[in-house]
Amino acid sequence: MSKIAVIGSNMVDLVTYIDRMPAQGETLEAPGFAMGCGGKGANQAVAAAKLGAQVLMLSKVGDDLFADNTLANFQRYGIDTRHVQRVAGVPSGVAPIFVQADSHNSILIVKGANAHLLPADIDAAAADLRDCGLIVLQLEINLATVYHAIEFGRRHAIPVLLNPAPALKGLSGENLAQLDFLIPNETELALITGLPVTGPESALVAAKTLVASGIKHLIVTLGEQGALYVGEQGEWRTAGLPVKAIDTTGAGDAFIGCFIHHWSQTRDIRAAMQKAVAYSACSVTGRGTQSSYPNAVAFAEFQKHITPQ
Repeated sequence: MSKIAVIGSNMVDLVTYIDRMPAQGETLEAPGFAMGCGGKGANQAVAAAKLGAQVLMLSKVGDDLFADNTLANFQRYGIDTRHVQRVAGVPSGVAPIFVQADSHNSILIVKGANAHLLPADIDAAAADLRDCGLIVLQLEINLATVYHAIEFGRRHAIPVLLNPAPALKGLSGENLAQLDFLIPNETELALITGLPVTGPESALVAAKTLVASGIKHLIVTLGEQGALYVGEQGEWRTAGLPVKAIDTTGAGDAFIGCFIHHWSQTRDIRAAMQKAVAYSACSVTGRGTQSSYPNAVAFAEFQKHITPQ
């Protein structure tokens, strides 16, 4: 089993459970609060590691108590942290998250030390990255670092996957065309292409424009409607699973983490998508981000009791 390199962010999740968002100038009492480890890069790394993947993490933590907790959390799941470095005089990244009673969430991110993950850090980790079978990226770090990692993967024939979140306008078409996998949600796909995306049909139209530009495999996550594939292997949709959602925070990262683990094992995109849709569905039945991700045993048990739509 080849190692997966996740190059990305870590955050401290500050989760407040609310009945509704307060209006401007209004103060409301919230029914609950929780603090946990998050960040899109860290979430994806932990999800994959919980399922049994070997993961190398490249990230930056701050000069504070949050950093100690983040490092300990990575190590708890067996993630290789030799390239997770502290930045003196800088706070760790944080993500205040507001979860409403209907399970939907609103999130702010403060990059903190994540903004200090630079192209030079990719070069410094080159020897270890060359031993990996997949490079996984998101957009909570500097865009120059993301592009440098994509080019590194291309030079060394290492497949590269980008989850373009949080969504950004004006991504380099030249760099996107070098990707093996692009996995956006509907909002991110609409922003990248400039086309309306309101469901599977319009997602298919928008996805085809990106695949035509050179991306090998594009997977659109559709929430409770599953996921859509467009690419070298054709077109198909993996159905969603009917579950009662409690907290959708981190569901997209759960999908990525599960997908990269199963694809790295089998190179079977369709099967990895089916697993990822199920894993993401399982994650929304619990609260929090990484705390809601099941390990391999719990995930296997979950799959015994679900039926695709």
